[in-house]
Amino acid sequence: MTATGKTEFAQRFDRAFQPVEAAVATGRIPGGVLGIIDRDGDRMVRAVGSAQKVPITRPMLADTWFDLASLTKVIFTTPRILALAEAGTIDLDAPLISLLPDLRQYDAAAWERKVTFRQCLGHQTPFPAVEPLYTYGRDPDLLRAFILQREWRAGPPVYSDINFILLGFALERLTGQTIRDMDAGGPGFAFSATSDQAAATEDCTWRHRILSGEVHDDNCSALQGAGHAGLFGTADAVLDFAVGLLRGSGASERSIALMRSPLSATRTHGWERPYDGWSGGSLCSPGTIGHTGFTGTGLWIDFDKGRAWTLLTNRIHPTRHFDSGIVALRQTVGDLVNKA
Repeated sequence: MTATGKTEFAQRFDRAFQPVEAAVATGRIPGGVLGIIDRDGDRMVRAVGSAQKVPITRPMLADTWFDLASLTKVIFTTPRILALAEAGTIDLDAPLISLLPDLRQYDAAAWERKVTFRQCLGHQTPFPAVEPLYTYGRDPDLLRAFILQREWRAGPPVYSDINFILLGFALERLTGQTIRDMDAGGPGFAFSATSDQAAATEDCTWRHRILSGEVHDDNCSALQGAGHAGLFGTADAVLDFAVGLLRGSGASERSIALMRSPLSATRTHGWERPYDGWSGGSLCSPGTIGHTGFTGTGLWIDFDKGRAWTLLTNRIHPTRHFDSGIVALRQTVGDLVNKA
């Protein structure tokens, strides 16, 4: 990158970081880390605020570990499912019962037995949006059996964690390992983190403690690992993953093409794509994919502009029951990242 290019890159970063600083200063979020990278590998990462405020205070650092929440779907689960499809191990248009034959095994006509891998990747199934599975017990094996045998209420296609929980079950069946025993994805990724190096999340009402370094998602916790949540990572690790996709080195050409291929007006295979009001803002190119996580995380990759950015926050610390303004913050940051 030329000197002029480096100056422009730094200026772009500085203006995108300002609303993150403002959100911390006004108490909307405890802290955050913003990172931007381009296809050539030029990057900037900066932290602001606190990694924890209750019951102790710790500063947010650029290398703080975050509970990535639903970024697990796109960083961990989706690439593995697509790689298995390319290898011919699974057929994306085959039903899940090709690997999970016991799914609703007592009713051969059940609609759940017709759901395909591709439909799960694109959230095009009738599974409900939210289900408090953790309230049915803490035995992970019994909970898996319950999920597989439950007669699910069917509704219109919505974004549902159940889709990726089932994809995670498929990965476990193929490998003979639980997800937590699998490779999390290389340096900077893991399924837990040291508490004093992690961004704290919620004061959990049923685990009776501030969560820091252990998964926040209730269902993932009860399952002791799942395909929809549970991955931890640093901003640099997330950017490394993103630049691998930008360069075509982090996944095969076919897998990356599927990540970018629309399955609906809002979704691709695993990812979201730009639509009116989406999290990446209004100025990214049509060739952008992105995803967010409930804990306050997000990643967006603009293939047309050769740029990716991640905004990682602990917006649910110490409680989710507060309007953090995260939706508007993500959109504002995305627009400033992409503003000419």
